Amino acid sequence: MLRIHPEMVIPETEIVETFVRASGPGGQHVNKASTAVQLRFDAASSASLPEPVRHRLLRIAGRLATSDGIIVIQAGRFRSRKRNREDARRRLAELIRRATVAPRKRRPTRPTAAARNRRLSAKRMRARLKQTRRKPDPGQD
Repeated sequence: MLRIHPEMVIPETEIVETFVRASGPGGQHVNKASTAVQLRFDAASSASLPEPVRHRLLRIAGRLATSDGIIVIQAGRFRSRKRNREDARRRLAELIRRATVAPRKRRPTRPTAAARNRRLSAKRMRARLKQTRRKPDPGQD
C-alpha cells in the first residue's frame, strides 16, 4: 500500500514492479543481479484517484506516461534492489502528491489608470529621445 496522504492510498494491486539489470557501478555483480526497478502505475484506469487528480497527474507526468496512461518510473540509482524500489515508490508518491494540488484560478486584471498613464508617458519620453537622435532632413532647410 502506497500512502500519498491520510485520505489517499494506492493499493498494491495497482502497482506493478519488475526488476531489470541496472547500468552503472557494481563490478562483477552487475551482470548477475537485477537490481533496477521498473515501476508501472496505470493512472488512466486507477480507481484510487479522483478524476481531476488523474488528469493533472497524466499532464504532470509528461514523458513518464505512455499514450495508454500508464506511468513508468525507472529507478536504478542504487546498488540494492530494496533502495531502488523505495526510490521508485517515493518518486511516484511525489508525482501524485503534486497532482493533488489544484491550480488556483487566474482572475483577469486590468492595469490601473495611473499605470496606463506611466506607460504612455514613458513611451512619449522614449519617442522624444529617439527623435533628437535623428539626422536633420536635408529637404527641410
